[in-house]
Amino acid sequence: MSKTIQQSIDAQDKGFLVKNSIFLPFHIDLISVWIGKDMSLLSKPDVLTDFSDQKGDIHLREGESYTNLIFVHHKELKKEYGHYKGHIILYGTEKGADIFDPARRHYIKLSFHDDTNNVYMELIDDPFDL
Repeated sequence: MSKTIQQSIDAQDKGFLVKNSIFLPFHIDLISVWIGKDMSLLSKPDVLTDFSDQKGDIHLREGESYTNLIFVHHKELKKEYGHYKGHIILYGTEKGADIFDPARRHYIKLSFHDDTNNVYMELIDDPFDL
């Protein structure tokens, strides 16, 4: 059985990374994904919203207890964004929750801090405060 987003964050669970593929220990209905180097006045993230099967920026797979995000236009996420060089922010709801209710939406920051394939996760209030 899948954990909720909040249960995974509270338990300090980690996802894992394989090249351009991230596995997360929960199910999520994505609205958008922000990916990029740390934000500044000179740098802003790409906002991805195309999750279609054929030509989407991100392909989604779900197992019984996980969500797998495959970033089609990237080869090695850890090389591009690891060691605090950048991060990925997911914007979405728990799987099956009402996406039209703003109280149900979450920003989840994903980062890769070290030489392992761990994906660290944290809930954030506003991605513009990073």
